[in-house]
Amino acid sequence: MSERPDRRPTPPAKRPGRLRPSGPGTTPPADGGQEPAAAVPPNHRSVIDSAVYRDGLRVASPATLADTFRQLREQPDGMAWIGLHRPTESELHSLAGEFNLHELAVEDALEAHQRPKLERYGDTLFVVLRAARYLDAPEEVEFGELHVFVGPDFLITVRHGGAPDLSSVRRRMEENPALLSLGPEAALYAILDAVVDGYAPVVAGVQTDIDEIETEVFRGDPAVSRRIYELSREMVEFQRATRPLVGMLHGLMAGFAKYGTDEELQRYLRDVADHVTHTSERVDGFRQALTEILTVNATLVSQQQNAEMRALAEAGFEQNEEIKKISSWAAILFAPTLVGTIYGMNFETMPELKWAAGYPFAILLMAMVCVSLYVIFKKRDWL
Repeated sequence: MSERPDRRPTPPAKRPGRLRPSGPGTTPPADGGQEPAAAVPPNHRSVIDSAVYRDGLRVASPATLADTFRQLREQPDGMAWIGLHRPTESELHSLAGEFNLHELAVEDALEAHQRPKLERYGDTLFVVLRAARYLDAPEEVEFGELHVFVGPDFLITVRHGGAPDLSSVRRRMEENPALLSLGPEAALYAILDAVVDGYAPVVAGVQTDIDEIETEVFRGDPAVSRRIYELSREMVEFQRATRPLVGMLHGLMAGFAKYGTDEELQRYLRDVADHVTHTSERVDGFRQALTEILTVNATLVSQQQNAEMRALAEAGFEQNEEIKKISSWAAILFAPTLVGTIYGMNFETMPELKWAAGYPFAILLMAMVCVSLYVIFKKRDWL
């Protein structure tokens, strides 16, 4: 970051048809207030908190952006910290006209859904961060997006989503005027630190989820596959939030000497870089663990399906054996029934009807047929 000037330069003229000043409004609530993720209501106030600081102390709390601009001009050595939540296009264009923000950065701040990045436009830094928080009730990870403009005498935060809670960041900095007096770079450090610290509860919650998933996998819970898939998708988002942050912080550290960053801030930023590196490695490990768990789950499901198919096959084989036995005995019993049925028709002209040896012959014939069928079925292991 370049050295802060003794006086703010005269703001550039607004481009006609593009930059429109924001209208007046009432005093906003404290920074970090929760807003629903649905469409912005008509009475939504996007300016959450706006303050002017001098030597680390709050000297003004303007109610509108116009008042902030005016009071900052009256404080040559002052710094403005403006917190916005889902601002309107006119409000961002008003800030762009006052602080000479690059139109590409303003467009990114309006669009949201940006990847984490750090870009420098002249003496202004534009930083995009992805905050995260763990929701205990649904056991999900919620992601928010934060855009930060850092200039010689201003810091503007544009928040999309519920995280992070910037009110606590502002309070912590106001309680440490010596640190806040170092300028907008110190406030940027505090925001980076808050975002990275917010990852710790998420890491702990995900670790608990993975432990539970491992138990469910070996318990054979049929719903575990869906839970693994959903958590894997969240880890992809988490990885997208943390991995670029490592390079961003190393980029900031590479410019320490060039931009004359205070030594105290250098130590703080190195500490944040260490934390985010550790978090990024943990997230990579989570993705690998979930991939392995999914593979193990697929193997266990396949083994269970094979066992069920084998059980069905064995049951079918046993059933087939029983059918063979029943069919064999049915055939054996059918033969004498057929002979008896023929000789029971009582026709006078039937052969051997008055033959004295007819009855013994019929009995012998039935016995021979039954024995023959029994021998045949026995040789085929049907009986």
